[in-house]
Amino acid sequence: MLVRLKYGLLLILISNLAFSQSKLNSFLKPSDSLNTSRRNAVVISETSLAGLTLIGLNQLWYADYEKSQFHTINDNNEWLQMDKFGHVFSSYQLGRVGADVLNWSGVSKKDQLIYGATLGFAFLTTVEIFDGFSKEWGFSWGDILANGTGTGLYIGQELLWNEQRIALKFSFHQTRYALQSPDKLGQNFTEQLLKDYNGQTYWLSANLHAFFKQSKIPKWLNIAFGYGADGMLSGTKDIDNQLLTNYDRHRQFYLSFDVNLNNIKTESHILKSVFSVFNVIKVPFPALEFSKNRCVFHLFYY
Repeated sequence: MLVRLKYGLLLILISNLAFSQSKLNSFLKPSDSLNTSRRNAVVISETSLAGLTLIGLNQLWYADYEKSQFHTINDNNEWLQMDKFGHVFSSYQLGRVGADVLNWSGVSKKDQLIYGATLGFAFLTTVEIFDGFSKEWGFSWGDILANGTGTGLYIGQELLWNEQRIALKFSFHQTRYALQSPDKLGQNFTEQLLKDYNGQTYWLSANLHAFFKQSKIPKWLNIAFGYGADGMLSGTKDIDNQLLTNYDRHRQFYLSFDVNLNNIKTESHILKSVFSVFNVIKVPFPALEFSKNRCVFHLFYY
């Protein structure tokens, strides 16, 4: 009797779990036509989240630094332009998410591009204005150009191909430099992920099948071109640090393979959503590094 009861409870649990997954799968499925309740929820959520984020930045970040009159700076030569690639990446990904959630709401393709894909540019430009009123930083036209490049990369592909054949991706590894300059490069993994440009790599990941649709190339296989930099303890070259550490600031270029998780075939909208989230990360693969007139092979690069 006890055994039957256990099996009965197990079957009920499995049935409830399957029913919950079915409801979630249905919820995540994009609407075929305009769903006003979804659209309104998206607009309210994005507006609230953006507002709270900007208020938080103003209170928790900018409040610690002296204010100034609005001013501009030219920081285009700093960090070997790694910070600019970060702006391109952020603008592209925020725009992609903005368009995706409007697609989930059944909004027209035109409105997805106008109101969704521009999300990254609008948000990052607002942050840039905050920088313009901070004495520590300043409004950077280089950052604005980078933001526009990320947004343009997404919108341009949608207009040209109606799909993202070339995705912007990111990878990171911890470096030895953060220990020597924790204030600038981060004191823990989370801070280093955002601040240590020596460990960041930005990738243009191109889907091979999308360009050669008649071929037998797997739809999930990408070829990736990466850009990184090394030997940086500060934004600009510090002669004293260079003499003390013998570090040589230099650019790095990479060639590798990648996986387009969005092209893995599945009928589950739950998995599609999970794949979409993790598709911003470059999958570790063997890679060739080209830097300082030399070529290095990495068996497993991330």
